[in-house]
Amino acid sequence: MSSESGRNFGLGVGNKCVTLAVPNARWQEAYALEAAAIRKALGDIALDIQHIGSTSIPSIKAKPIIDIAVGLRRLDDGLACIKPMEAIGYCYAGTDLVPDDHIFGRDIEGQTRTHLVHVVELGGANWNHFILFREKLRANPDIAEAYEALKIGLAAQYADNRAAYTASKKDFIGKVLANDSPV
Repeated sequence: MSSESGRNFGLGVGNKCVTLAVPNARWQEAYALEAAAIRKALGDIALDIQHIGSTSIPSIKAKPIIDIAVGLRRLDDGLACIKPMEAIGYCYAGTDLVPDDHIFGRDIEGQTRTHLVHVVELGGANWNHFILFREKLRANPDIAEAYEALKIGLAAQYADNRAAYTASKKDFIGKVLANDSPV
């Protein structure tokens, strides 16, 4: 997807900034187009591709960044994804930010993030967390609303610090994953 297309889907947040947008029905279409491009670039190395993150939850505000999980047979296969992902406009951020996760980002003009791809082991802990959290939010409107409320508060508190915003959501996410409902 070109950077212009990212804008057409209402995507983009300045680097390190936190801005939430109302749900946009076109985010699913943006995901589908991007998943097809990733599938074409990675071929059979990508065993599964899923829309994750808040833009995959139709009822809540989200940073307008499409989060995608790509499941591989082995985490080490992620290194083989670097050149094909770069060829379709992604920058490789490595595995230092999140253990067992090859991170790729797509930006408009190097300043505005539109897509974030997590390349992980299919069926591994990260994959399972991404999918389970998404499914719990989709199935439980009360939890989704509580998560949205938390995100709104954190976005106001950490408008210029995306790392702190993300870190501050971990307890809530952990409780949801552990079936210890925060609401």
